[in-house]
Amino acid sequence: MKWKDRPVFVTGCTGLLGSWLCKELIARKANVVGLIRDWVPGSVLINDRYIDRMVTVRGDLNDFSLIERALNEYEIDTVFHLGAQTIVEIANRNPLSTFETNIKGTWNLLEATRRVPTVKKIIIASSDKAYGDQPVLPYSEDTPLQGTHPYDVSKSCADLIAKTYHTTYGTPVCVTRCGNFYGGGDINFNRVVPGTIRALLNDEQPVIRSDGSYIRDYFYVEDGVNAYLHLAEKMENKNIHGEAFNFSNELQITVLELVKNIISLMGKEDIEPKILGIAKNEIKHQYLSAKKAREVLGWSPKYTLDEGLLRTIQWYSKFLKEV
Repeated sequence: MKWKDRPVFVTGCTGLLGSWLCKELIARKANVVGLIRDWVPGSVLINDRYIDRMVTVRGDLNDFSLIERALNEYEIDTVFHLGAQTIVEIANRNPLSTFETNIKGTWNLLEATRRVPTVKKIIIASSDKAYGDQPVLPYSEDTPLQGTHPYDVSKSCADLIAKTYHTTYGTPVCVTRCGNFYGGGDINFNRVVPGTIRALLNDEQPVIRSDGSYIRDYFYVEDGVNAYLHLAEKMENKNIHGEAFNFSNELQITVLELVKNIISLMGKEDIEPKILGIAKNEIKHQYLSAKKAREVLGWSPKYTLDEGLLRTIQWYSKFLKEV
């Protein structure tokens, strides 16, 4: 499969993964069309001027007619649906807008693709949070989707809606379930990786909202881009349509271990993290099995955790100097 001149539609294109995905698609000479709701000056897409080399559609996932018009007008072939409200704390504070964006936005997109005959491949970004709190770990793709808190529920629903469009209408869709993305360009500094790096660059204590014992799956953004593009290429085989795939480097690490790892990589061992222990309505232990992606798709991550963190630290060291 060649990306050159292929019309590709990306929602959430100013976000962390969306920016890096658009950057790579542009490098591969695809015709990229991005849906943008908010102008985010610090985004890699805007900051590094990749936005000048793609078409942008200004609007919202809740605007069905806008999405349908864009897919039709630009004769879109491949869709990456990354647009979502992704911050757990905001979802807990404001569930209605999270449900509107993450659930209604997904059915709007899928219904629009159903009515546009040029669309041949759709990848929907779900999350490891869609599995909810489970007694058996790691999560495999057969684990039931049973989120309980607002963000988790929104992802369980979007995931199920994607499945129903494939089962009922034959929509050519696959679902990705990844862990917590990190990498340069994430300007949500309440997230642990950018927040820790910024604090340490300022010789301040990094803050951990939980008690530090939560286990999470951390996934480097450039590995995420490669996973999404690899999956889209493998969708030439229609037998995998309707399937979900976990992507992960399959490391089990606590938040405190991650923060101490960043402290060590930055040579700031004299600074101790500040543990608040105030996080609520969050799943305590989460990590994914990527066995299916390895065996069915022949996929594997390119970067170790330390390699991904070092590349991320480099990015923020440069970015925060220039701000």
